[in-house]
Order: sequence, then structure tokens, then C-alpha cells
Amino acid sequence: QIAQAVELIRHNPESRRIIVSAWNVAEIGDMALPPCHVLFQFYVAGGRLSCQLYQRSADTFLGVPFNIASYALLTLMTAQVCGLEPGEFVHTLGDAHLYLNHMEQADEQLSREPRPLPVMRLNPDVKSLFDFRYGDFTLEGYDPWPAIKAPMSF
Repeated sequence: QIAQAVELIRHNPESRRIIVSAWNVAEIGDMALPPCHVLFQFYVAGGRLSCQLYQRSADTFLGVPFNIASYALLTLMTAQVCGLEPGEFVHTLGDAHLYLNHMEQADEQLSREPRPLPVMRLNPDVKSLFDFRYGDFTLEGYDPWPAIKAPMSF
């Protein structure tokens, strides 16, 4: 599906069908947990590639930050290989929740003063989405607070 989305962006960027879905009704019963981030859609306007993610279930403390980082990175990568500038990342949450056993950790996170955002740099020589390797990514200006541990909840 992702390869098809890249082809649509390159050859039919005005398409409203540039969608990738993780929801496979025939396989839901075989999954340990149905996909939380269900589908995403790319949109091209003014030479910029935007992405909207729909997430049916959103663990706001543990899951959502990783989902944002992952799909924002995918948007950067896809924009580069399609010769576009990155646009917006829009994240729609169906059921956003903060588990009771994450309350103290969330309070700690909220007490921290935000730091400047880092900048992700991609190797400009990479022209295929499937050719990216670990060394093709550089995160500049990343100054994190110490990690906050929290148990997984289901």
C-alpha cells in the first residue's frame, strides 16, 4: 500500500485516494490487538505533502508521542522521495485516553518546561522510501528531559 501511495503522489498528486489502511476486517480476529492507528492519507497542495492520521484508540501518554514521531518522519521521508516539501501532520484521535496508572507520570511531564524542538535531517541522496537506513537520519538540537517510565496498559 505504501508503494502505491508513493506512486500516486508522484503521478497523480491531486488524487483524494492516497490512503494507506491497516484495518483488515478479515484478519481482526487473528490479531492480538486491532490496529490503533488505523489509516493515514496524504494530501499534496502547493508543492507540499501533508499527512492526516486517524487513530481509533490513543494511549495519550505512551502511544501518541511515538505515533506522532513515526508518522511525521514518514511524511518527511515520503515528501523527500516525491520531490516535495513537507507540509502539515494532522492527527485525529477517535478515543483518546490517559490510563489511571499513568496519572503521576503525566503530571510530571506537564510540570516540565518545554525545550526547543529538534530538527530532523534526512540524507538528500536517498530517492526511494525503501532505501532509507539508520545512518540516513540526523536529529539536530535534541535536548530531552530524562525518560519517564510507565507500565503498558491494554
